[in-house]
Amino acid sequence: MPVQPGLRAKVDLVVGESDTAVAMNTGEVPVLATPRVAAICEQAAFTAVAGALEPGQTTVGMKIQLDHLAPSAIGNRVVAEAIVEKVAGRRVMFTVSVNDERGLIAAGRITRVIVDTEQFLAKAAGTV
Repeated sequence: MPVQPGLRAKVDLVVGESDTAVAMNTGEVPVLATPRVAAICEQAAFTAVAGALEPGQTTVGMKIQLDHLAPSAIGNRVVAEAIVEKVAGRRVMFTVSVNDERGLIAAGRITRVIVDTEQFLAKAAGTV
């Protein structure tokens, strides 16, 4: 099945000490850090399309637009969901949301690009 709108995935995380703004040096409060929120959204987006790619392909992050709306404490379970909204050539656009037991804590959009893994790595290494 090709990458198409409607593909979706969820990723769960129990917020730990290493997921906090303090641990990530992005703040002074021991709550879920915004970079960690972005990471679980990217993980959900990657997971949503991984099974629909051709052998030798993967997706890489291109753009993140994220509103981190509410704090989530250590021990809280958060769930990130990514849904493919649009596919334009190699670009795949997702809507993402993150919820904890109290409700919505983040929402946004992610764009990932389908690449040939070997060519991408060669480009990154400067051999292409």
